[in-house]
Amino acid sequence: MTLKMGFVKWYDPSAGLGVISPLDGGDDLYVNRTGIASARNKLLREGQRVEFSTPRGRRSQMAEDVIAY
Repeated sequence: MTLKMGFVKWYDPSAGLGVISPLDGGDDLYVNRTGIASARNKLLREGQRVEFSTPRGRRSQMAEDVIAY
């Protein structure tokens, strides 16, 4: 699994959904709270830098294993 870098474009904590923009210029990816790796903090903030992976197959537009910095 290769981790990529990006930033949080927006995140709605009440819905647990948001969008991450990869730093490599690829397509934006959806993220939900189940894809956030931190057990302590499941909230993301707009503009926050993140590291993430993307699955292959039909869920390829979702960010997983998201680690916020």
